[in-house]
Amino acid sequence: MQYRQPHYQKCMMSLRSVLLIFTGSLILTLLLASVSISFDRFRDYIATQMQGHAQDAATAVGLSLSNAIDGRDPVASSSLIDAAFDSGGGRYLSIHYYDHRGNLIAGREASQDGLPVPAWFVSLAALPPSMGEAQVVRGWQQLGIVQVVSHPGPAYQDLWRITGAIVVGTVLIGGLALVILWWLLTRTLAPLKVLEAQAEAIGRRDFRQRVSRASTRELNRVTEAMNQMAGHLGELFDGQAKLIQHLRRLNNEDNVTGLASHQAFDQRLKVEVESKETAFIGSLLLLQLAGFADINQRFGREEADRLLVCLADVIKAFEQGHAGAFSGRRTGAEFAVFMPGVSLADGLYWSEQLIVELDSVYSDFADPVKIAVHGGVAQVEEGMDASDLLAACDEALRRAQLENGSGCFSADTAITHHHGAEAWRELLIKAMDDEQVSLWQQPVLASDGVTVMHRQVFSRLRVDGEWIKGAVFVPMAERFGLMARLDLMVMDRALAWLARDPGLALSMTLGHSSLADPAFLQGVVARLQATTFQDRFWVGLPEQALSHHRIEIGQLVKALRKLGVGFIVERFGVGGVPFNYLRNLPFKALRIDHSFIHEIHRHEDNNFYLESIVAIAHSRGVEVFVSGVETAQEWALLQTLNIDGASGFHLGRPEAVDHRGDAS
Repeated sequence: MQYRQPHYQKCMMSLRSVLLIFTGSLILTLLLASVSISFDRFRDYIATQMQGHAQDAATAVGLSLSNAIDGRDPVASSSLIDAAFDSGGGRYLSIHYYDHRGNLIAGREASQDGLPVPAWFVSLAALPPSMGEAQVVRGWQQLGIVQVVSHPGPAYQDLWRITGAIVVGTVLIGGLALVILWWLLTRTLAPLKVLEAQAEAIGRRDFRQRVSRASTRELNRVTEAMNQMAGHLGELFDGQAKLIQHLRRLNNEDNVTGLASHQAFDQRLKVEVESKETAFIGSLLLLQLAGFADINQRFGREEADRLLVCLADVIKAFEQGHAGAFSGRRTGAEFAVFMPGVSLADGLYWSEQLIVELDSVYSDFADPVKIAVHGGVAQVEEGMDASDLLAACDEALRRAQLENGSGCFSADTAITHHHGAEAWRELLIKAMDDEQVSLWQQPVLASDGVTVMHRQVFSRLRVDGEWIKGAVFVPMAERFGLMARLDLMVMDRALAWLARDPGLALSMTLGHSSLADPAFLQGVVARLQATTFQDRFWVGLPEQALSHHRIEIGQLVKALRKLGVGFIVERFGVGGVPFNYLRNLPFKALRIDHSFIHEIHRHEDNNFYLESIVAIAHSRGVEVFVSGVETAQEWALLQTLNIDGASGFHLGRPEAVDHRGDAS
């Protein structure tokens, strides 16, 4: 699921470190070799000097014994040797005079204890003994032999002093060379670090970074090429993002108002009402602008379109205040709004508020033309399909049009057991207080239809003794600010399940309102930091939330990306968000909304749209999942479009994880 950097890449040193170690080692080796050679030469020189000193002293003493005094007189010989030994200033280890038979006549010697250098240096230098010999003669008669041994102390002291100077000089020269080498490599290779950061940014699909530092000719050419490549990739990405936006508008949006087109709205309504994965509760509002034809004739088409844009902005604001709601333009002067999870009474109340706002904008623009805004509201009934709901809503709209002025009517309904808004608030709080929350999962299969890529987790609440789906309570939980609490409860159970099963991978979609709660975001990060299996957990972010909570989501993505958590853009295609968030957010996958998948084998435009999205996403290294696969025909077609994974009742039904609820 999560790409892991190869081990050999993690252990690689930087080029600067390699060059510094290699060149520095070479410099140190040369310096050590130079020190060693110099040491050996000075050692040989000092040994030669000691040998010459001993020989000169032996010759001088021998001549003195031969000519100056009678070498046969032991007393005179001893006096001469004592005088010579004392005048040597401690540079003699011994002076001995032997007769021709080898008997000692006179001599002096000193101790080698207390040499003025460390013992280890004496062992390292190991100067050879330096002894000189001279014969003592009288005429043609040989009287004996004088042997003089030089004392090694001064020699070791001189060698120690010279060696110290060499070592200090070598250290200074070597240190200076290493500093210069480090500075030179740092300055020369500085662009490489920026190039590395630029390459990592390109890997994250961020093509804005440029390298401006100059270096050698070769590196300058590389940086220029990288900058050009980043620029071209950025242009390519922008073109792809614009293409996705264009495809989305062609396939999903009205070209004047930016609301969902007639076909796109009906398709999504059909999925919400008839899909096996959603609940049947919800209210539909049809809006009709009376007198719009007169506006068109009086002010012209351009002004009429401007009016439609203003009215569409009011409807979009209404959508944002009602979680899960979506709207569309059905004809020139007719709009539709679907509010999932909303009972008829609440739907009528909110629809009347919306009509008042629309009437205010419409009246200000249309004066003096007589206008009105009429609305009809109907609630989804069990067993009802989209066409039945539209027919019931249209009937209520016709009743409203019979009245004078703006107004809204509701269709007759047999449903009486749905709760109002305040009742829902109390029921949701009680269910969470009592922990009447059940964890459910649905597998996401690879395109082979066998391999489970991960499992989507979601929840169901027990309300009035009945387990209800998220499509029923999530809009209410979002509206009352309870979604963050519910998301954390679900996440805790999902992470506990991951801890129990090391072969499991899960994805979880966060609520729209949860992402605006700083405490919730901190709780998510803290929970995932405390685990060791972050690479097996995906976080889903609703596409629509990317524009409303861009800063909060950016901080969350940055924090969790360091932990190896993957991100999925959920309900892709219906959020109406510009696709340039791909540049700044390093998400790993997107999940196409189920409204594009429902009966896709019968919709060439959805087929083309999905095929284009898959190609563009894969070129950016982003996986594509789909949801809501309910028939074999849908699955057969999706397998030919090179998607990475899919979920739906045809591939695997939702199942309870903690066995608190029954699978449906």
